[in-house]
Amino acid sequence: MPLQVKAEKPYTILVLGVNGAGKTTTIGKLANRFITDGHRVLVAAGDTFRAAAEDQLAIWCERAGAELIRGGESAEPASVVFDAIHAAKHRNADVLIVDTAGRLHTKKPLMDELAKIGRVMERAHAGAPHEVLLVVDGTVGQNGLMQAKTFNGAVPITGVAVTKLDGTAKGGIVIAVNAEIGAPVKLIGIGEKLDDLRDFAGADFVEALFAAEETADT
Repeated sequence: MPLQVKAEKPYTILVLGVNGAGKTTTIGKLANRFITDGHRVLVAAGDTFRAAAEDQLAIWCERAGAELIRGGESAEPASVVFDAIHAAKHRNADVLIVDTAGRLHTKKPLMDELAKIGRVMERAHAGAPHEVLLVVDGTVGQNGLMQAKTFNGAVPITGVAVTKLDGTAKGGIVIAVNAEIGAPVKLIGIGEKLDDLRDFAGADFVEALFAAEETADT
């Protein structure tokens, strides 16, 4: 089930994930994909807690050619997202991708903030967020399951992007996360380049897993 832009405009994608999972990189790749397909894309800098978050996001937006809506480090995240939705409507954007904080060590405040962002998006734009995408590091194993369950409790996840599947990880997290929260894996990240983002193909993935096992047994 690939991630596709649907009729709603702007089509809103709320991106979740812990720091270090590849969230910012995935947002840049997503923006690049949609822009390549002819869509106008805005990105909301909803992670106002981490000093370098906006600057890193700005670099990826510049590479992809996406417009960045930012409020500064002292801004309230839900307020930035609210303003971004109105900017997306005013600028006739096709897609709005929303970045969020990922500091899991302050789990309760973070989850409360994410839930608030979800409510604000729904009030500002009917049906929003249209997609809630969780970014998970494919190498983290059991921790990835815990992250998925925690984030899903704050904002129901509709899809998963698994990063760092560059051939060194078998990616068992793909099956485990789907079983844990019921959300399909839609994207996989395989590198650091703008176009290193692929639609997840279940049949190909299973075939690769069995091939890896057979190689290991010989």
